[in-house]
Amino acid sequence: MAGLLIVTATGPEDPTRASVPFHIAVNGAGPSGTEVGVALAGDAAELIKPDVIANVLGLGVPPLRELLDKCIDQNVPVYV
Repeated sequence: MAGLLIVTATGPEDPTRASVPFHIAVNGAGPSGTEVGVALAGDAAELIKPDVIANVLGLGVPPLRELLDKCIDQNVPVYV
């Protein structure tokens, strides 16, 4: 089976765009059976800081904290 690596460079300054890759990984690709990972580049590396995670609340997507918890539950690797 082919895998999917979602690469993002959007940081916390745009919470919706920053959350979308995680949302796709845990609510789209993962449940459909696609092996998936998320790679953080540039400004997106800031998203792994605990004080940042708690404050990333995008529009139309779950909070980043919730999405990262699902990544852990679904064994979705996050590369920095």
